[in-house]
Amino acid sequence: MPMKISLALGPRQPLSRQTAWGCFTTNLAMPGFGSLVAGRISGYPQAALMMVGLVVSVLGAVRLFSWYAANASHLQDTGDPIAYFQQMWLVMRWALLGLGLFGLGWLWALLTSLAILSEAKKTEAGGVPPRLH
Repeated sequence: MPMKISLALGPRQPLSRQTAWGCFTTNLAMPGFGSLVAGRISGYPQAALMMVGLVVSVLGAVRLFSWYAANASHLQDTGDPIAYFQQMWLVMRWALLGLGLFGLGWLWALLTSLAILSEAKKTEAGGVPPRLH
């Protein structure tokens, strides 16, 4: 029988601080995936922003490097640096857009991670017995 894979989130459970830190570090490396582990639906758009940003920035960088390799000799002979930067901007903007999308997903995941840590701290603080003197 084939294994079924589901992207549906289960019910949100209270997290331990250790699990919350695991979600935090996962979100730093792969934005959105730590949020999904914590049961947050916001992980889906965070992961989508990260993936789209990664693809757009890689394709933009490949386009930029191939454009530069084809035009490097012509650009260095140009006496007008404004024209050089204008031409480079037209090619570079897609790579920068991809970096911006990735950064937006990463910042959103970071904020979600901080909320997860805060929630885990409150959950554990309520379950700790008082200290005996």
